[in-house]
Amino acid sequence: MKRINEIYVIGNNEDLLSSIQSQLSQEYKLQMLEIDEIKKFSVQIVLMLRTDEMSPLDTAQTVLSLYPKAHLIYISDIPNFELLRDLNRMGIMEYLVLPDEDWLLGDRIREIAELKLANHEQSSTVEGFKRGGGKVFTFYSGKGGAGKSLLSTAFAQTLKVESTAKVLFIDLNLQYGSAETFLGIDSNRTIIDLYPVIQELNEHHIRNVAEREPHSGLDILVSPRDAELAERIDEEFILRLIRASKRSYDFIIIDVPTWMDERVYTTLEESEKIYYVMSYDTIAIRVLKSVEELFQQLGIVMNEKMELIINYSGKDNELNQKDLERFIGYPIAARVRRDLKGVQSFVNQGVPLRKEQKDKKLPPVARDVQKWVRSMLK
Repeated sequence: MKRINEIYVIGNNEDLLSSIQSQLSQEYKLQMLEIDEIKKFSVQIVLMLRTDEMSPLDTAQTVLSLYPKAHLIYISDIPNFELLRDLNRMGIMEYLVLPDEDWLLGDRIREIAELKLANHEQSSTVEGFKRGGGKVFTFYSGKGGAGKSLLSTAFAQTLKVESTAKVLFIDLNLQYGSAETFLGIDSNRTIIDLYPVIQELNEHHIRNVAEREPHSGLDILVSPRDAELAERIDEEFILRLIRASKRSYDFIIIDVPTWMDERVYTTLEESEKIYYVMSYDTIAIRVLKSVEELFQQLGIVMNEKMELIINYSGKDNELNQKDLERFIGYPIAARVRRDLKGVQSFVNQGVPLRKEQKDKKLPPVARDVQKWVRSMLK
């Protein structure tokens, strides 16, 4: 009879490992892993051991981002009800305290292994998402006026409208902002309000500060408009914000400025995808080549996660797709038509391009973004 034989263990705690081995080693092969090795394996059941060096929430998020269907069990030698609550919010319900609950471990592993074989779960799609495996998509361009902020907000709004996913939009244009203009949001709360709690940042803090777009339910972290306040936000703040957001949301969409600093670098490094916004013209290609050279110098991996968004597409473009392919090898995720008049009316009225799933009169830009999002969710 087919069965799950391998159990993966993360965390260096000799006492807990000894207890686990005495309970499971006769039935299962225990495979010790470092967290950075997990990509090499196809994991189904993971035991996370308590250590002083490892953050269980960060570890869980990393595992779930790579293997959304994996079953995680946290094993400790001390109770921690606050951690239990945070793990539960990520969808991790198993928290065992050894040696008090030694007797439960073997039974729970057997139940989980049998359940995994019996249930052929469908892949996460538009119908539902597993929390804690948040994907970070960052919109970037080396050229101002490319339409990056409009497309990033439209993408986030459409993703929320078209799915049941929990979606967070973060505006990191830290001096002037832009998200509130395109999404029709008027807020007195901004990212800087998270500064006092950044060391213990959690879902509750983020939701208290985030604005909610009333039509879709998209959560939005607005950028401060005060340059002096924005200076208080450093790369550590950005890193903690992104990792805390990944524990609570399925998708985190981030709009970053055109320049490069430590904050933008940190955001790009934490991203699963970088959507580079450009148009079909010579200047855009030259700028992209300069960005490519800078990314290589900084060690940012592009081939695995950078995709192009072609904006202002139309018959009057200077170049076409064949011209672009001669110079650039990155895949094109979407093409968005030029529709300045149609978009401008929405911006002037202070309303988003999308409001609900059954919108009938969508401008061409919104229809192109809808097509892009639906293809991504398949």
